[in-house]
Amino acid sequence: MPVSRHLRKVIAAVLIPFAAAVVVGLTVLWPGGAPAHERTGVGFDRQTVEGQVVQIEKIPCKDVNAGQVPSTGDTSTPQGREAVQEETGQCEKATIELTSGKEKGRTFIEIVQPDAPRQFHVKQGVVVAYAPDAPQDLQYSVTDVDREFPMLLLAGIFALAVVVVGRLRGVMALIALVVSFAILTLFILPAILQGSNPLVVAVVGASAIMLIALYLCHGLTARTSVAVLGTLISLLLIGLLGSLFIGWASLTGNTDDSTGLIHGLYPDIDMSGLLLAGVIIGSLGVLDDVTVTQTSAVWELRQADPTMGPRALYRAGIRIGRDHIASVVNTLVLAYAGAALPLLLLFSIAQSSVGTVANSELVAEEIVRTLVGSIGLVASVPVTTALAALVVSADRSAPENPATPSAAPAPSGPSGPGTGPAAGPAAGPARGPHESQGMLVPPAPGGRGHRRKK
Repeated sequence: MPVSRHLRKVIAAVLIPFAAAVVVGLTVLWPGGAPAHERTGVGFDRQTVEGQVVQIEKIPCKDVNAGQVPSTGDTSTPQGREAVQEETGQCEKATIELTSGKEKGRTFIEIVQPDAPRQFHVKQGVVVAYAPDAPQDLQYSVTDVDREFPMLLLAGIFALAVVVVGRLRGVMALIALVVSFAILTLFILPAILQGSNPLVVAVVGASAIMLIALYLCHGLTARTSVAVLGTLISLLLIGLLGSLFIGWASLTGNTDDSTGLIHGLYPDIDMSGLLLAGVIIGSLGVLDDVTVTQTSAVWELRQADPTMGPRALYRAGIRIGRDHIASVVNTLVLAYAGAALPLLLLFSIAQSSVGTVANSELVAEEIVRTLVGSIGLVASVPVTTALAALVVSADRSAPENPATPSAAPAPSGPSGPGTGPAAGPAAGPARGPHESQGMLVPPAPGGRGHRRKK
């Protein structure tokens, strides 16, 4: 349903300054790349090359673990069981050949214990860490397996499914996904590493992703613009609530090895701000879904019944939104719970109370992240529905009475139904019983209307 020029001007007056501010923010905060630093050799911060397993040989573990303290035979503890296996079990002696790097072709030995979570097989690709300061025989070690092919295959299946089902809209969605990932890796992450405020960077980056993704996928229309406004208002609410409760709950954002390494490498990064930035970016994808759905629902309701006013549209749209709220909030909570499942399992093993678990910073971060994002999602439904109802109802170009009442059948005269000058295919368009050229004439005593001669 097209909107009038007046409404387009009103929407543009709101969105054009916002888009201009996003462009200015991108220009001012745009980094020149991630700042250089000395590699620590810890975690992901180390040099890596590619390798391949070329040979595996079974050997007794006692031959390679001779320097360790002999086990006591006690298998009641995990440490005791591990010590017994290292003495009596069969280990694997894997020969690894480097397939990239300046020493391509060099081989080294990797010992795999029987209880190791990762076992190798011949011709398996591996990721090899390189420590230049270590002794010659210890410079290379396997840190992970090479998952490039299965990950690329899965991504190809995903892209194919999106294109087959979504067709042109699916292609545009994939392009928007690539652009979103580019903004994340080329702007948001390097800008935070350069010392910019994580909250400001996240707001600017999320706004750019929102504008590009929504308009690219759904077109430059008033309907999309209303969804953008609803998403923007909800993001502002999420930012305010997140900032308030992250500070109130004294959440530092430094809770695991990864965040600890980041803080060690870049002490100037505001880790609590980084946590808030994650909340905003994480909520954006679900917000887009809710706001677009609500806007489309209101537009379709108006198109189905153009006589509906803003209140009727809002009431009908909010009924659809309530069903959406129930499913989306549950999805968001389960997504965060699934990500934290190993952590929750540890608390269950320790038989900790619910209060103790919720009070720990690791879980409290996820609770705040989930609840703040869910509040923003819930608020986006009435906000977007109200905006859409107001915009589509205030449209000056919308027809007030598009449907013309059907003509009443001519009453039967003495000669039976269908007789008289109005009967037959050549009688012209049907008129009401007392209507002639826009003028109503009182009925004659006999019950039939007559035409007044000019």
